[in-house]
Amino acid sequence: MGRFLNPLMGFLLLCSWVAIAEAEYLKYKDPQQPLNVRVKDLLSRMTLEEKIGQMTQIERSVSSAKVMKNYFIGSVLSGGGSVPASRASPESWVAMVNDLQKGALSTRLGIPMIYGIDAVHGHNNVYNATIFPHNVGLGVTRDPELVKKIGAATALEVRATGIPYVFAPCIAVCRDPRWGRCYESYSEDHSIVQLMTDIIPGLQGEIPANSQKGVPFVAGKTKVAACAKHYVGDGGTTKGINENNTVIGRNGLLSIHMPAYLDSISKGVATIMVSYSSWNGKKMHANWDLVTDYLKNHLQFGGFVISDWMGIDRITSPPHANYSYSVQAAISAGIDMVMVPYNYTEFVDDLTFQVQNKIIPMSRIDDAVSRILRVKFTMGLFENPLADLTLADELGSHEHRELAREAVRKSLVLLKNGKSADKPLLPLPKKAPKILVAGSHADNLGAQCGGWTITWQGLEGNSLTSGTTILGAIKNTVDPSTQVVYSENPDTNFIKSNKFSYAIVVVGEHPYVETFGDSMDLKIPEPGPSTITNVCSSVKCIVVIISGRPVVIQPYIDSIDALVAAWLPGTEGQGVADVLFGDYGFTGKLARTWFKTVDQLPMNVGDPHYDPLFPFGFGLTTRPEHTERLEDLSSKGERISTQFSIVLVFIHVLFLSFSLLSMAV
Repeated sequence: MGRFLNPLMGFLLLCSWVAIAEAEYLKYKDPQQPLNVRVKDLLSRMTLEEKIGQMTQIERSVSSAKVMKNYFIGSVLSGGGSVPASRASPESWVAMVNDLQKGALSTRLGIPMIYGIDAVHGHNNVYNATIFPHNVGLGVTRDPELVKKIGAATALEVRATGIPYVFAPCIAVCRDPRWGRCYESYSEDHSIVQLMTDIIPGLQGEIPANSQKGVPFVAGKTKVAACAKHYVGDGGTTKGINENNTVIGRNGLLSIHMPAYLDSISKGVATIMVSYSSWNGKKMHANWDLVTDYLKNHLQFGGFVISDWMGIDRITSPPHANYSYSVQAAISAGIDMVMVPYNYTEFVDDLTFQVQNKIIPMSRIDDAVSRILRVKFTMGLFENPLADLTLADELGSHEHRELAREAVRKSLVLLKNGKSADKPLLPLPKKAPKILVAGSHADNLGAQCGGWTITWQGLEGNSLTSGTTILGAIKNTVDPSTQVVYSENPDTNFIKSNKFSYAIVVVGEHPYVETFGDSMDLKIPEPGPSTITNVCSSVKCIVVIISGRPVVIQPYIDSIDALVAAWLPGTEGQGVADVLFGDYGFTGKLARTWFKTVDQLPMNVGDPHYDPLFPFGFGLTTRPEHTERLEDLSSKGERISTQFSIVLVFIHVLFLSFSLLSMAV
């Protein structure tokens, strides 16, 4: 009997080993398996609780490893200014992200979370990061290769802090500068916005040539998932009021506001964020026709759709008045991941109830989770869920700051150069006895960076991060013998008594974000106008405007000798001085119409009532001061080269002659 049992026990043991081996093989954990096989395998193993967790994005301030594990949270974000510590280092960021990731990985299925952050002009939440010009300036360059490089640099800096996902780019087509988010838009012209979607392959990597249409693509650990936003029509609201209603026919919506989304999808964008705004009275967060039928079905977008911050709450007025309805409307419309960001238990409970009671079908949940998992698999998060410090030195690197400086130079628009065309004032001489620098924005790093910098609304002053102010740049550039006098708002007596050779006045808007930036008058705040009046009435003046959009300038234009639109240049103010003093020429052309009065708004190129102060595409140019010297040197070099060649030929002929003579002898 014992001899009979031993083979039987061995066979049973072998069967159990085979069963264990089969149980341990999970297709979704095998990177050799096709993407759709991995998604399908993992989805089949998930409970409703785990699926809804994947659809939930929460703010870092309410997250912890325990929360990640208990609620199966799929994503965490940093809201504007939400950081692990003041002036946090890459080490602090990586430690925080990894702590939350370990909580996610400790769940039954070990699905990694995806951490997202606003990186809308560089890694703008993070101390010591490179802050690039805002999109309003980049549109001026009309240079897709430049923005691709900016995308790649931003991706490296974001990855340096352990983060794999950015809520950028904004591809809004701002049709009214009264909108507080206009500086997040590249242009009023959709064709320029379409060009600038090349920032997506910069952020994510170049999509392979044989890729299926609409499939998201992220090229590894030095790249990040991007997010095209805000879908769709956010730049066309009535009077530019933020989160308001865009009144336009379907053809207008598709021809003006939609084209850049087609380009983004063709470039493999991983996610798309829905707009707070409405289209003809219908909230975008509840618009099944545009989110599911058009974006997902017609355009075949294969990534995931994410809500904006508390975006589903705003479906009702007042917000959160009927949250259960908001959850139903948003998820039914096709939103896959909800940026909750705080009351995640309420969201989870409401959505669970609605699925269990067949208000929302399981098929809609499975679609949402499949899309989220597809992006996570594509990014390689399952293979490399934890961040490290191998890219820490990329944060604020010299190379990235030089790229930002180049972007500043190319984004400047010269609107006026001298009181008459035959007497240009720019480029300025570097050598002068004494020059005046004036204005509230001349020595103000925060003002030149604008909103979405370190904090949500941005900060004034020079203590927010590292960089070069315009005043500092001027001092770096002028001849050592030139005395630079800075006075923020000098009176005329001071100016006249000092006998300045010329003055540079730097004024503009204070930092703002979103609704806080909505403006019905678009005036430069005081003391900006007073400074322009005092200085320009007393000495030759160059006025540099720091703003997120065109502002009222017509009342002062006659008194100004030279006028430069510098937009929101970011941390590398040296780029402004590079062009003012002629090391580089002005090349920028307006990507927005500059109005005469706000009564004309909205006014865009092609409108029948088009009567601008400076039209779309306008921009004076200058040649670098050293160009002629370089050309002279080049032509002199060519002459020397030619003369040297003649001498060589002569020597060669002499040598042949002597050779022939000696042979004859």
